[in-house]
Amino acid sequence: MRPIFYNCFSLLVVWSTHGVADESPRYSTDVRPILAKNCFACHGADEGSREADLRLDMPADPSDKDSASLRAIVPENPADSELVRRVLSNDAELVMPPLDSGHALTKEQIETLRQWIAAGAKFETHWSFVPPVRPSPAVVENDKFSRSDIDRFVLQQLSRKGLTPSTQADPYTLIRRVYLALTGLPPPAEAADAFAKNATAESYESIVDELLQSENFGEHWATIWLDLARYADTKGYEKDQPRNIWRYRDWVIDAFNSDMRFDQFTAEQIAGDLFEDATTEQVLATAFHRNTMTNDEGGTDNEEFRIAAVKDRVDTTIQVWMGLTMGCAKCHSHKYDPISQHEYYRFMAFFNQTEDADRPDDKPRIATPTAEQKRKQIELTARLEQLRAAQKKQPATDSDPDVSQPSSVLAKQIADAQKTLEELKTSITETPIMRELPADKRRTTVVHMRGNFLDHGDTVDAAFPTAFGAVADIGTGSRLDVATWLVSKNNPLTARVTVNRIWSRFFGKGIVETEEDFGTQGMPPSHPELLDWLAVEFRDAHQWSLKQLCKTIVMSATYQQSAAVSDASRKLDRLNRWLSRGPRFRLSAEGVRDQALAVSGLLSGKIGGPSVMPPQPDGLWRTTYSKLKWQTPTGEDRYRRGLYTFLRRTSPYPSMITFDSTSREVCQIRRIRTNTPLQALVTLNDPVYVEAAGALAKTVMAAETSAGLSEMFRRALIRPVSTDELSELSNLFDETLAEFQASPAAAAELLHAAGLNNPLGNQSTRLAALTVVAGVVLNLDETLMRP
Repeated sequence: MRPIFYNCFSLLVVWSTHGVADESPRYSTDVRPILAKNCFACHGADEGSREADLRLDMPADPSDKDSASLRAIVPENPADSELVRRVLSNDAELVMPPLDSGHALTKEQIETLRQWIAAGAKFETHWSFVPPVRPSPAVVENDKFSRSDIDRFVLQQLSRKGLTPSTQADPYTLIRRVYLALTGLPPPAEAADAFAKNATAESYESIVDELLQSENFGEHWATIWLDLARYADTKGYEKDQPRNIWRYRDWVIDAFNSDMRFDQFTAEQIAGDLFEDATTEQVLATAFHRNTMTNDEGGTDNEEFRIAAVKDRVDTTIQVWMGLTMGCAKCHSHKYDPISQHEYYRFMAFFNQTEDADRPDDKPRIATPTAEQKRKQIELTARLEQLRAAQKKQPATDSDPDVSQPSSVLAKQIADAQKTLEELKTSITETPIMRELPADKRRTTVVHMRGNFLDHGDTVDAAFPTAFGAVADIGTGSRLDVATWLVSKNNPLTARVTVNRIWSRFFGKGIVETEEDFGTQGMPPSHPELLDWLAVEFRDAHQWSLKQLCKTIVMSATYQQSAAVSDASRKLDRLNRWLSRGPRFRLSAEGVRDQALAVSGLLSGKIGGPSVMPPQPDGLWRTTYSKLKWQTPTGEDRYRRGLYTFLRRTSPYPSMITFDSTSREVCQIRRIRTNTPLQALVTLNDPVYVEAAGALAKTVMAAETSAGLSEMFRRALIRPVSTDELSELSNLFDETLAEFQASPAAAAELLHAAGLNNPLGNQSTRLAALTVVAGVVLNLDETLMRP
């Protein structure tokens, strides 16, 4: 009897003889990821590095009979396809990918390529480069889970994977989750208790609506946007001098709180200065692109760093709004996505006509008064007008008995009001903004060969990359045209990228996990139909309203699931990619700090204003060039929310960096969460957390010990403490109290570190013991996680 054995080539022949399976691989979802990872670097869009004149990211031109692509892929005939021969070859000189490339195809990947060719080798445009169309969710039988279309899409995917959704989270977990998600702050215990007694869909919606109107909403979501805007309080590079740009941060907070339409939010930041009759606030918004770094070091080439800033604006714009790594095309055509080097510089031409030029004075700048300063300015101006009008009515002398006020007094009042107005104007911050050059000073944009700003190639005019939405008229070639293109219905990416980013902040990861890369190298969406539904809903039904998008997500049954992990969920959905349970992930760097301050009662409610300098280790800012000094406040500025912390690019606030924040030297699309011992050292020893623990302990000093421990637990975790948990906390308190009673000096040292320098007489050891327990509560895994 003949042995049953065959190799891959035998399979290939059998396949080509006996037909194609019903479910043949698709280019966009199955084949392209294989080719993008292993082949496009040498056989993709970049003509400069293309080997053997072979291109695998698009179909061959059938009229070009000498094309290597025609021989590489012969539709319906894998046996004659050079691509298949090469990936199966045992010859080190012929096998693809080359042995020294670091890439190798698996048997499954080779089989996918072979099946695709056998089925006709149909190419498709990458899924994210096609404008989204609103899909309809399938109806799943006996659906008792869904409350919205979000849930129907999710349930459909869960059913395909053999999974069922989790039950709804308990009221205490749910209210803490939605408070932290929408405002970045925990709920008051009394609000949680009220919800627990009446946990209906209506009461939950009422809480959501209230949170969406809270000023804390804008602070929380501004924190997320500032990573994208690369907002910082210094200029970067070696000297890293200070920059007054905090008024832009406050503009972002106000924009989120007012629910500015995202298309308007886009336009004002990209080109607010180009609006007809632009307001001060609209021009202020353009500081988004003045967050680029400026090099104040002596002897540098200002044009080199001006161009570096312009390129950063190009890269950031495409990353933030379209989720693409366009910066790859600065030196050569993109190896994986359809962006040529010429297209990069044509797009750069839109941004190459602004006045800023890497100057130490950061010009152009404009005066950007706060709302309070505007109010005072209006009042003082009106007062001056009144006084001057009264002065005009005065007679030439003081001697007239009918005049109620001597003109000498009136002249003094005018002088005082004028002086006050001038002092107010002097105190108003000037913010760097974008401004176009006059017509006679416009720059010529050229291709920079190999990215070198001194090596000029072709001259180019402003234009958009052709693969991402047709534009009938690009207008004057200004940044305003860019803003229009980004939010056009023809643009396939902006709405998708934006809803994916918002989704990721609620669930811990995006539907497309690689938020920064929607190109061919990025991960495919876990729920493609849901992503497109959200994009179209956000753009059309919600009219670009971020608050409406947030509400739609948090009102879904999918979001309200318990985070408890069932056996099936652990086995089939370990990373919760299919959303078989509720989200659970660590709070952000700012969130960890803000929660500790809020729970302890220390958090300042002040919104906006110049950045502040809470405690950090001494000596971090000792540099040769800078005169900057870290000046730690003693009042409420010590306890402001994390987004107000002064951020120096070359030396960011250390506890924030430990919890994965960024230096903001460049645009940061998403933060990757890490888990290191240093994080525990921060939350146990950093002055902010020690002081928070002390303040939390002090709030329960008047209570009986057991009740006080329960209250501390409630304030941090919102839910009631269990009997076992209370027992553990009580044991810790008793042990610690005994230690401090044996060593009062140690208790005094802790209380001093916690800012409790006036303990309650002989109660100091008790307060110190409570402070230790409070520190433990603030460090619990559950405390640091968004439930």
